[in-house]
Amino acid sequence: MDLVESKNLLDSVDARTRLAGSNKMEILLFSLGTREIFGINVFKVREVGRTPHITKTPNMPRGVEGLISLRGNVIPVLSLASFMQLDGVPVGLGKTMMVAEYSKRTLGFLVHEVDRIIRVDWERVKAPESVLSSNQGLITAVIDMEDGGLVSILDVEQILANAFGEVMIVDIPPARVAPDTSVFFVDDSIVARRKIAEVLDKLGVRHKHATNGLEAWTRLQGIATHVQQSSRNIRDEIRLILVDAEMPEMDGYVLTKNIKSDPRFDGVPVVMHSSLSSEANRAMGKSVGVDAYVAKFDAEALADTLRPLIERQ
Repeated sequence: MDLVESKNLLDSVDARTRLAGSNKMEILLFSLGTREIFGINVFKVREVGRTPHITKTPNMPRGVEGLISLRGNVIPVLSLASFMQLDGVPVGLGKTMMVAEYSKRTLGFLVHEVDRIIRVDWERVKAPESVLSSNQGLITAVIDMEDGGLVSILDVEQILANAFGEVMIVDIPPARVAPDTSVFFVDDSIVARRKIAEVLDKLGVRHKHATNGLEAWTRLQGIATHVQQSSRNIRDEIRLILVDAEMPEMDGYVLTKNIKSDPRFDGVPVVMHSSLSSEANRAMGKSVGVDAYVAKFDAEALADTLRPLIERQ
């Protein structure tokens, strides 16, 4: 696939901004030279093109082949096959590079070949517990294809954390709240959950979490029912709900619509936390009723967004 074809491939899914609340996602499929098919959320891919000239740099992390200049910015380029230590991979770096971004970091992923984009229901995107692989930590979800095959969805956050280390969280002043103030958050990334919990700990609030949208909605309904039966105020149990946008089994947009349509959660703000930081994605969040939108992962921005909402009486 050449650069023009690759750009057309991504251009063809501009309508994905209309997927908000539809519980559908679009996955860019690719191979690493083995029989296994991998995928990455289209939203996390800025562009796809031929592998450029890479400047070799000493003392780089495992799998990082070197650096390239991309429109004036120097970014690292990582060979996914080498990083994941896959067996039976053809010799060479791979002829295609995908450019992904997360937490203000941009990274080139070298792959063997990009295939196509598929649209699937989030209900078909499952957690990877059943996958027997040494790379489970790098796989955030699995899609069971209609032809019986499996597609492993890569966790960009985990790859970046493994290759370059996790983002350090600076000192965050505590919020002015009661000691029993609690926040509920949901994110399918282990790295993101760990960082969110660290921010909430520094704010001085308790927290509960879920690992996907469906699990979150089930738990939230249980909490709401318990609060209603005990004649308590829901904000005494949950001061705020923080949702990821892209999650297996139920995305953050559908989850937010469910919360906002349930009167038991009246007065509980919903904040969307997503690696998709474009204005289009902010508009998607607004369309389903989120009270605030914050891009991953900026600890100070997250804390500054949450603090006034949890302090509000």
